[in-house]
Amino acid sequence: MWVLIISELLVFGAGLIAFMAVRLTDPTGFAEAQSHLYRTGAAFNTAVLVSSGYLAAQALHWRQAARRGAARLALIGAALLGVVFLIIKGTEYAGKLGQGITYETHPFFMFYYLLTGFHAAHVLAGVGILLLVAWRDDPRNIEAGAQFWHMVDLVWIMLFPVIYLLG
Repeated sequence: MWVLIISELLVFGAGLIAFMAVRLTDPTGFAEAQSHLYRTGAAFNTAVLVSSGYLAAQALHWRQAARRGAARLALIGAALLGVVFLIIKGTEYAGKLGQGITYETHPFFMFYYLLTGFHAAHVLAGVGILLLVAWRDDPRNIEAGAQFWHMVDLVWIMLFPVIYLLG
């Protein structure tokens, strides 16, 4: 699991470095493009993912404390919060596309869709993993699932300020 996590962090890190390097070539254009983002929704999504990460961590704690039912509910809750994240992100994408903003609109949006879309794919995979480990709830499975989910959280914690806040 650690090899996967480190490789994924390197991929996202390279994407963020590329984003920031291209941003240096057109800071005004990037700032104008960034002004079209829904920062409140992204901030809410940050709270959603951090809360789901907490539930994933609690699931492992509760499973180790022989509270199997609580652990399973925490994993299902974490997965449901992942779905909430995806719904909010999908709504954001629909809004952008409805405004005619695509990956071709400006290099900012190419990176926006690429990085946040790749992250959303990881959220979707993580939801599946959390549900799988809720069903196969051996503590080692829960630990591996929670590790993946925390990587998904960490990536969003890096994406959110760089894409939505830095001006």
